[in-house]
Amino acid sequence: MSTLEVSQFTHTPLYCEENVYFLLKKLCKDGVADADGSDLFVVFISNDMKQIPLWHQKASTRADGIILWDYHAICIQRKREGGSHLVWDLDSSLPFPSPLASYVSETIRPSFQLFSEYRRSFRIVHAPIFLRFFASDRRHMKDPDGNWTAQPPAYEPIVAEDGTVHNLNEYMEIHASDELKNMEADLINSFFTQQLGVVISENQLEEFFSQIS
Repeated sequence: MSTLEVSQFTHTPLYCEENVYFLLKKLCKDGVADADGSDLFVVFISNDMKQIPLWHQKASTRADGIILWDYHAICIQRKREGGSHLVWDLDSSLPFPSPLASYVSETIRPSFQLFSEYRRSFRIVHAPIFLRFFASDRRHMKDPDGNWTAQPPAYEPIVAEDGTVHNLNEYMEIHASDELKNMEADLINSFFTQQLGVVISENQLEEFFSQIS
């Protein structure tokens, strides 16, 4: 298990997609992950209603840490020999990182009966592709008058390798109708070349990572 602390990572509240971008870079740079990030995956969590309940979130004011995000972004690291898949969530109060199985049971709580509008979907993107193509000019954090709804990071906005300045909306727009209908190997393997990855249901998350191990 890594000895890295949350405080060692770039973190701006409410900018989870940028936080995870720099988390990927640091894990690769520090040798915690493969140098090219091939064992890392970005996971965007959202749904059609943009209302997803997650537990053990630091921003929550409740004892159980539950909060309703419009979307969230985390990193999952493929397991190494003798280990388990790891979840890196800078906004979680769980151990950092947490084993995937623990994170699913504690943060996602699939056994908890939710109304259908709160059902969560997951967009999984291979880290090397995300680092090349992701871009955000932070327009989603401005109100109609152009004022910031949350203080932006001090560093410059992330621009993609091809010069794209904003495509965050393509990652965070997640619909149940986009979910894989089955987990066939060819469908899973094809996602390694797809800029926006694949969308799966919460019940498929652990199975997905078991198949790409």
